[in-house]
Amino acid sequence: MYFKKLIHPEFFQGNKKKKNYFEGWYYKLVSYDQKYTLAFIPGVSINENDTHAFVQVFISQTVDKETKLKSHYFRFKFEEFEYSHNHFSVKIGSNYFSKEKISIDLRTSQFQIFGNIAFSNTTPIHKTLLAPNIMGTFGYLNFMECYHGVISMSHDLSGILKINEVPVSFHKGKGYIEKDWGKSFPRAYVWMQSNHFKNPNTSFMFSYADIPFIGLYFKGLIANLVYEGKEYRFATYNFAKVKTEELQENNVHYILKKGRYTLDIEAKSTTQIGLASPKNGMMINQIKEGLSGYIDLKFYKGKKLIVEDRGLHAGIEIMK
Repeated sequence: MYFKKLIHPEFFQGNKKKKNYFEGWYYKLVSYDQKYTLAFIPGVSINENDTHAFVQVFISQTVDKETKLKSHYFRFKFEEFEYSHNHFSVKIGSNYFSKEKISIDLRTSQFQIFGNIAFSNTTPIHKTLLAPNIMGTFGYLNFMECYHGVISMSHDLSGILKINEVPVSFHKGKGYIEKDWGKSFPRAYVWMQSNHFKNPNTSFMFSYADIPFIGLYFKGLIANLVYEGKEYRFATYNFAKVKTEELQENNVHYILKKGRYTLDIEAKSTTQIGLASPKNGMMINQIKEGLSGYIDLKFYKGKKLIVEDRGLHAGIEIMK
């Protein structure tokens, strides 16, 4: 089961955890008309004070070129969390999550969202013995503070969600799935993701974080670019280098180098809202995330420009 979970990080990793542990999946959905971008974050928080399951909902709606953000945190008893040992599926209350579909039923007196969304043409990442998941060789270690998994870089959506009784179609929309698990998010990091480029076959994710390691810290890089069916990965474990890092409140600029390849990244988060994040397994911290930013990419092989594109509806977190 160890190797199955290693190469399939989407499986629930925390079945033996008793305290100071979190695990959460991140489902991003963008409607075909691009007026709605939603993120569902189902997960568990295991600790001595407040063990529970949850589904966090993040909604970005564009009306007349104005973007409105809302987030909702739904708490469940830990006993309402169920998972499969044989295939990836998670159930929290009457909500279901897998690689093939999600079924949502979240209701309060102030907010309701329910419906079913199916996924097709998922894009898993390339895996090898040295890189069994997106964390590469670090995925084999059992003492990291936070682990990351990428489940699908991009896929097609179909189905309808009703948001406060208003039906929102996601037919022909686009999705993305990743996850995190461990004790706490890094103390400082930049994360971004988009699969809404002018070239529809392009998708991109990036994470650069302060990683605690045996009493010290190092900067850990993971950047994954999928372009025309081919994957280009820049990571600490494959000896990619960060040549430039410029951080502002809502803007970042990075230049990455690996062999003959260079990736120039400029990103801007336009609107943000607070989301709950883990600290020692407890969902007591807060991060700021936007779903309406953009990412400009320039990708070179030697001096030849291979890709120049802008990704919209970008999820961006800048935690300095």
